[in-house]
Amino acid sequence: MRMSPRERAILTAVIEAYIATGEPVGSQTLASQQEERRSDVPSQNQKRLSSATIRSVMADLAEAGMLEQPHTSAGRIPTARAFRYYVEQLNGRAQGTAVGLPQESRSHIDDSFAGVTSAPEFLERTSHVLALLSSGVGVAIATAPGGDALEHVHFSRLAAAKVLAVVVTKSGLVRDRVLFLDRDLPLTELETAARYLNANFHGWSMERIRAEIARRVEQERSEYVRLMDSVEQLWHKAMVESAAAGQVVYIEGVSNLVTSEADREQLRQMMSALEEKQRLVELLNAYVDARQESVRVVFDLEDYAPEMRNLVLIAAPARLAGKGHGAVGVIGPTRMHYENTMNAVGYIAGLFDRMLQPPQ
Repeated sequence: MRMSPRERAILTAVIEAYIATGEPVGSQTLASQQEERRSDVPSQNQKRLSSATIRSVMADLAEAGMLEQPHTSAGRIPTARAFRYYVEQLNGRAQGTAVGLPQESRSHIDDSFAGVTSAPEFLERTSHVLALLSSGVGVAIATAPGGDALEHVHFSRLAAAKVLAVVVTKSGLVRDRVLFLDRDLPLTELETAARYLNANFHGWSMERIRAEIARRVEQERSEYVRLMDSVEQLWHKAMVESAAAGQVVYIEGVSNLVTSEADREQLRQMMSALEEKQRLVELLNAYVDARQESVRVVFDLEDYAPEMRNLVLIAAPARLAGKGHGAVGVIGPTRMHYENTMNAVGYIAGLFDRMLQPPQ
C-alpha cells in the first residue's frame, strides 16, 4: 500500500499507542498526544491536525485494511497487515543494530554476559536476558559441535522418575539436566546405564552415540530390552530431548505472555507446542537463515503451528567467525515493542560473535 506522510504518521501513532496501552485508540487520543508533543518540543514547522482530520484518515486506513474497530463505540486497533507495514518501516531505518538500542539496555546486556566464555553458556543466558528485555518468550538454539566427544556421564536419582544427569565432554563442557522420566528407575539401573555408556562410548561424538544406541536397541531388543530401554531413555532425556539435529533449545519467559484470563488457554496450547522442542527447532530453522545479515520478524506463525496464533517471532542467527552456531530470538504477542526487541535481538546476536571470538 502506498501511503501519504500523513497516513503513515497517524498509523504509526495508532500502533505505538496500542502497543503502550493495549486499548483501542481514538482520534481524540491522538489529538491530545499531538498537543503534548507540541508543548514538549515547540516548533514553527509543526502543523496541528484536528480530531476530525485524524478521524477521517483513520477511516481511510480502516478501509485499506490497516485498522479495525473491535466495538462500534470503541477506537481502532492495528491489523496484522498494519504491524507488518510498521516493521517494514523499522527495517528501513536499519533497526536490529546497537545504534537504536538505549544505552541503559546496552549496559544491562553487557553486564548480563560478563564472564561468559562458551557458546552454550552464552545462548542459555540469552533466553533469560531477552525474556526480561522484551516481556516475551526468550528463545535461543545452540548447534552442538559435531566433534564434541563424551568423556564421562553420571546419573543420580533425585526422586521417583526424577534423575540428575551430568555429561562431561572431551572439550571440558559440563552439561547437567534434571530429567523427568516416563517411569521410575532404581539406583542400580542408573549405575548400570552410566557404566554402559562410559565403557562403550567414551570418546565418541554425541551424534554417533545416539545413532549407535538406536542401532543396538533395534538389533538386540529381544535380549536386552530392559537395559537398553533404560539407557535410551536416559540418554535421550539428557542430551536429545531438548535437541533436534544436534540443536539445544533454551526457553525462558513464557509467563510473560499471560496478561489476562483470556490468555491462559492460548498459553496452555503454546506451552504444549514449545514442549515439543522438535517443532520449535523446525520453526526457527524454517525462518532464520544462518546467512542472513539482519534481524527477521515473522508473522503468521499459526500457518506453522495453530497454537502460535497472534504471536510474532523476532530472531537472528548467532554466528562465530562466519559460521552458524544457532539462533536467538523472542516469541511475543503482536502487541509488542518491536523497535526495542529488534534492536536487542540484533545487538545480542552481534555480541555473540564479538565476545566469543578467539584473540588474534
